[in-house]
Amino acid sequence: MISILSVVLPIFALTFAGWLTRRLGIFSPQSTTELNRFVVYLALPALLFDIVAKADAAQLWQPGFVAVFGLSTFFFFALTVAISRLAGAQIGNAAIHGLNGAYSNAAFLGFPLLLATLGPASQTLTLIATINTVCVLFAVAIVLIEFGNQSGGGGPLIVLRVLQALFRNPLVLAPLLGAIVMFSGVGVAAPLDAFLKLLGSAASPCALVCLGMFLAEPRAAEPGSARMTALLVALKLFVYPALTLALALWVFPLTAPLRNAAVLLAALPTGTGPFMLAEFHRREGALTARVILISTVLSVGTITLLLTLLT
Repeated sequence: MISILSVVLPIFALTFAGWLTRRLGIFSPQSTTELNRFVVYLALPALLFDIVAKADAAQLWQPGFVAVFGLSTFFFFALTVAISRLAGAQIGNAAIHGLNGAYSNAAFLGFPLLLATLGPASQTLTLIATINTVCVLFAVAIVLIEFGNQSGGGGPLIVLRVLQALFRNPLVLAPLLGAIVMFSGVGVAAPLDAFLKLLGSAASPCALVCLGMFLAEPRAAEPGSARMTALLVALKLFVYPALTLALALWVFPLTAPLRNAAVLLAALPTGTGPFMLAEFHRREGALTARVILISTVLSVGTITLLLTLLT
C-alpha cells in the first residue's frame, strides 16, 4: 500500500495544485486550453520522440508479451468504442471513450510501480506497454477522431482530409520520427537529448495541473454522464486486466513474471493522454477528467489487492 501511495500521491498533489490555482483566480478560464496546447504541441511530442528514438529494437522483441498486451489493449479499445457507438455516441466521442477504457497510465505510474514491485527486469516490459499505449493506441484514436471531424464529400475525399490532418498532428509525427531514428541507429545528439528531456519531462506534470484546472471549472452534469463514468472505470480497472490475464494464461501462455507485468500494466488507472486529446478536440473532456480522477483513486485499492494475489 505504501509503495502505491507514494507513486499515486504526486498525481493528486499536481491535480489539486491546478484545481486550487484556478479556483483562486490565479489562472484565467483560457489557461486550461493554452496549457493543454503546450502539452499537445511541444511537451508530449518531445516525450514520445524521446521514448521511441532511444528504444532498443532487439530488447523490445518480446513477442509473447507484445501479443498479450497489444491484443488485449486493442480488442478492449475496439469493444469500448463499439459499446459507445451502440449507445449513440459519435465516432470521435466513442474514440475518447475507448481511450478511457484502454489507456493505462504506463508512462507515469507503470515505471516506478513495477520497478518497486517486480524489479528492474520489468522496465523493458513497461517501455513496450508505453510505446503500445502512448504511440500506437493514441494514433488509432486520432484517426477515428479525425474521421469524426470530417463531414461532406465522398469517401476518398474524407480519407485524404484525414491523412492530411494526421501528418500535421505532432502526436503522430513525433513517434514516427523517433522510429526512424531508432531503426537508423544514428542516436540522439547530446544537445538534442538535453532539449528533449527538459521539454518531455514537462508533459505529465503540466497535463495533471491542466486536469485540475479543468475540474475547477463549474459545469452542469450531462444526462447519463455518471453512468458512463462508472462503466468506463469498471471496464478499465476490472474487465481489461481480466482479459489480459485470460490471454496470458490460455491464448499466449507467458511465464509468471511476464504475466504479472502484463496484468499489472493493464490494471493501471487511465492516464492523462485521453484528457489532453479530449480537451484539445472539445470531446468528452468532463467525462474523461472524472474517469482519470476516479480510476486513480480506486486503483490504490485494486492494485494493492492485485499485488497481494500475484506476489
